[in-house]
Amino acid sequence: MVTPQTQKPASPGTGGSPFPSELDLVALRDDLKRAVAQTCPRWMADRSDDIIQVALLRVVDIYRKREGNAEFSSFYLRKAAYSAVIDEIRRLRRRQEVPLEDETAEPRYAPPADGPDPERVATSRQVGRAIQECLGQLVPPRRLAVTLNLQGHSVPEVGRLMDWSTKKAENLVYRGMADLRGCLDGKGVVR
Repeated sequence: MVTPQTQKPASPGTGGSPFPSELDLVALRDDLKRAVAQTCPRWMADRSDDIIQVALLRVVDIYRKREGNAEFSSFYLRKAAYSAVIDEIRRLRRRQEVPLEDETAEPRYAPPADGPDPERVATSRQVGRAIQECLGQLVPPRRLAVTLNLQGHSVPEVGRLMDWSTKKAENLVYRGMADLRGCLDGKGVVR
């Protein structure tokens, strides 16, 4: 728990400071740095110092408002860091993006094709055929259970549709999926 120490507020002109001493600010900043490192997403790592400063300013402001009677638990500091991270994300999303180049200029890249990529289509067909072949090799109850599961039915739904107990449906789905994965691995289909 961080408890900043302060000097007594001085009368005007005496040079005293109502802020936490420098040593305590350093410790407070280190605690906030750890908290920000835990909550800040990787794509915002370059902004972590700014986020730490924002969180530190908020904590010091709360400390000043409470006239030095504040104790900052590690939970409070994590919450302050989290709040600063969320505010920065919101600020980035709000910011209007302005293109650097003239919009009338020719694009340097080819626009996306109207249809799907031919290579992707061919790969999808090969994977589809491999799945059908592997499903054909499964024993009939497992084939039915796996087919229904691949169509989006949950395990309890498979049991109800096939009039099986939930445990039987669960076993057939999971063992069938394991068999299907093994067959697809044998055919060289990458997940």
